[in-house]
Amino acid sequence: MTNPVAKMINSPKWLDRILYPFAHHTLQLPDGQMHYVDEGEGEPIVIVHGTPTWSFLWRQQLKPLSRTHRCIAPDHLGFGLSDKPADFAYTPEAHADNLERLIEHLQLKNITLVVHDFGGPIGLRYALKHPENVKRLVILNTWMWSLEEEQQMMKVSKFLSGGIGKFLYLRLGFSPRLLLPKGYHQRKYLTKDVHQHYLKPLSSAKSRLGTWEFAKALHQSNPYFDELWQQREKIRNIPKLILWGEKDSLLPINFLNRWQETYPEAKVLKMNAGHFLQEEKGSEVTDAIKQFI
Repeated sequence: MTNPVAKMINSPKWLDRILYPFAHHTLQLPDGQMHYVDEGEGEPIVIVHGTPTWSFLWRQQLKPLSRTHRCIAPDHLGFGLSDKPADFAYTPEAHADNLERLIEHLQLKNITLVVHDFGGPIGLRYALKHPENVKRLVILNTWMWSLEEEQQMMKVSKFLSGGIGKFLYLRLGFSPRLLLPKGYHQRKYLTKDVHQHYLKPLSSAKSRLGTWEFAKALHQSNPYFDELWQQREKIRNIPKLILWGEKDSLLPINFLNRWQETYPEAKVLKMNAGHFLQEEKGSEVTDAIKQFI
């Protein structure tokens, strides 16, 4: 199932194999080697993370869901256990191309596509291009439209694109150190051990390039986001489940309203959690996905 030319990767010493017991799979892409989880058998569930996370974020969902389904959770280039090439574009569009390559490589059919954070504009492009191959959509705290109107986000993103932002992201590890904890409503779920699993893959300046590029993409990728939004009718007939952490301090609640107004037929479940509801409401998120499927 894995690409024969891709080298096998060993588990890094810091990886807790009780928390993350999954086998390592890799796919050699034009710009580097992508790591992914491929567990279980049956109909495929493709799970797409955002920033500064990786497939580790979904560990509480992967274990139970893989008992009845084939669960595929990639780490985007620049994140998790994937390569972190210096010369990759790191735009949502480039990540979307890589995701499409993985899906085609694994020849997945009738996919349940699960997206979160930047995984939305990355994963949903696949659904817009191949609606006939996406059986269901599960949407968690994400977006698929231009953020131009979000003045605060635009201001922050433009500021972070400059020299200070580059220093904060690349030198100080701003994203996993400071932004990630802000994404939790209840910090008790971000134990020291769990936090290490988000810090370790991004432990050097050159490994943090992907996180900085996402900070810039909030304003630089608006034309791409808008292009996705213009095609939103293409996925209208795909059944949708929207799971939303209502205490999200990273994305505004009006994002949920927009999803609901656009797809009033979608099933919506709000949770008393922050941006990373997979961590705070692990079993509830899993149960909701199970019932939906």
